[in-house]
Amino acid sequence: MPCRLIRVPAEMDAAALLRWLGRRKDPGNDITARVQAILNEVRAHGDAAVRAYTRKFDAPELPANFRVPAADIRHAHKAVPAGDLDILREAIARIRDFHTRQAEQSWISTEADGTVLGQLVRPVDRVGLYVPGGQGGETPLISSLIMNAVPAQVAGVASIAVVSPPRHDATLNPYILATAALLGLTEIHRCGSAWAIAALAYGTKSIRPCDVIAGPGNIHVATAKAILVGQVGIDMIAGPSEITILADDSADPEQLAADMLSQAEHDPLAAALCIATSAQLAVRLKVALARQLALLPRRDLAAKALADWGGVLVVDSLEHGLELVNRIAPEHLELAVAEPFTLLGAIRNAGAVFLGHNCPEPVGDYFAGPNHVLPTLGTARFSSALSVQNFCKKTSIIATSAGFLAEHGRKIARLARLEGLEAHARSVESRLK
Repeated sequence: MPCRLIRVPAEMDAAALLRWLGRRKDPGNDITARVQAILNEVRAHGDAAVRAYTRKFDAPELPANFRVPAADIRHAHKAVPAGDLDILREAIARIRDFHTRQAEQSWISTEADGTVLGQLVRPVDRVGLYVPGGQGGETPLISSLIMNAVPAQVAGVASIAVVSPPRHDATLNPYILATAALLGLTEIHRCGSAWAIAALAYGTKSIRPCDVIAGPGNIHVATAKAILVGQVGIDMIAGPSEITILADDSADPEQLAADMLSQAEHDPLAAALCIATSAQLAVRLKVALARQLALLPRRDLAAKALADWGGVLVVDSLEHGLELVNRIAPEHLELAVAEPFTLLGAIRNAGAVFLGHNCPEPVGDYFAGPNHVLPTLGTARFSSALSVQNFCKKTSIIATSAGFLAEHGRKIARLARLEGLEAHARSVESRLK
């Protein structure tokens, strides 16, 4: 019994289902005070604190200079097989092409009376990117580096720093360094967790402070970013991964099981749901899940995720399934149905939508082009995928003429006085004499 099977009749209120999934927001780790202490320590002692934490938790022999030497980056690039480099280049190119289409232009409009209005779109000056090292540094999240670096580069960010926790021997996985080389990134620091986030936010002797911090991480990284909101820009406060699949009788239960497990293997808090219009499909899916789970290298982790947060929900119709989808607002939504495009217009809340039987979620994780940094835990109701806009700021342009003030100045002054702001009113009226 890898996950629960739930019958959801049309008249059933989805509130209980949402409360169940909502418990992933609080895994019971009250670490805010500990993370705040780390932030304070790095702010006060800079490199010394970053070095001490890294030596204690990651690499006892970390050198005093924890920036990766340029020679190490070049060596890693040469060490990675040429075929893998070709795949990475192609993925980067596809992701860059998609994000190039997101770029916004500055604009200026001149009205008949000479008033000039407009908007300047400018990149932030400096960005810090966090790249998880994976299990002991052996499963590096190279896709996260690409997905965060490319939109920052398309935005025109001039300075990008990368941080990643080192392996026990104080090195970084060569695939992280090779990917950085392909992206043209040269500033890479061997440090992770909350102390790396603090260094990016506050700055140290080795790491200049950043305007925006992006990239996924563990609960310590997420908590540090949450504390720093308002002091620096962040991409989002991401929760554990999740997938919801809406499936009809045309779906293959073996494929559905593989797709659910692709998320369950991420994290014990990952949620994997399939909303099925057929009880027979649901039963076959559970059998497929059990069989495939037994063959997974990460089966213990995936089994816990499925047992705690996995489910096959049987509904009466696709319309009912769509209602549940929009209530759940999943990070990843697969429409494993015969006519997926006919349902697309009904999707209001989802981080990314994968349409049809030949578009599994990992296609978006690595290669298709759209960003895989997506809103989780229902926040797709109001937020969006990471994009070029996360690394830009917009400045309004206003130039009004004497004629504009003559026509509108007294209206503006009146509005100011309605708010009790006399000096505002007089500022305008001083130009009407």
